[in-house]
Amino acid sequence: MRETEELASASLVELAVSRLTREILSGGTEPGERLVEEQLTKRFGISRAPLREALRLLAQQGLVEHVPRRGVRVAILSDADIQELYAVRDVLERHAIAATPPGADLAGITAAMKAMQEADARGDQFDVATAHRDFHVAVVALAGNRQLTAVYESILVKIQLYMALNLRREAEVARPHDGVHRHERLFDAVSGRDPEAILAALNEHGAQSYLA
Repeated sequence: MRETEELASASLVELAVSRLTREILSGGTEPGERLVEEQLTKRFGISRAPLREALRLLAQQGLVEHVPRRGVRVAILSDADIQELYAVRDVLERHAIAATPPGADLAGITAAMKAMQEADARGDQFDVATAHRDFHVAVVALAGNRQLTAVYESILVKIQLYMALNLRREAEVARPHDGVHRHERLFDAVSGRDPEAILAALNEHGAQSYLA
């Protein structure tokens, strides 16, 4: 019975993490917005224990912050934070590309590219943005360094948090399917296993167009 209860609790934590992550990274909440436990437990239909565990896990990812005597809020990133995140991302990408062996398996980026195209066809901007992140993580994962990949993914999650506010604006001003086309060009460069072409394709994204 206890094992069943533990499994149910774990499932509730996963549910809360999934729903909060989507809300935060889709721009449904503002940076600095308070996350009130009572409201969230009622909305998700869960108790405080799994909600608090979910908030703890989100804090580890850098998506929320625990503020003494004020509760939990959506994380706030300063302009300096963003510039530093993009600088670290660039360093990690360049290292990964240089370390990728010639025969690296491209199944991961192929799957991510397909997911991106399908999300774009549905017009789901959140899923497109998440697929973009997964694609870049898959490119870095080609180097075969799990620690590098984990650090890189944590950087991209924070960047996606920053970009969440711009999802609607990007959808309005960007050319249709432009983001997918950029990643298709990057996919071709990676498939061609040409480090210079890969770096050129990454540079085309630009620091401020990661999700565009």
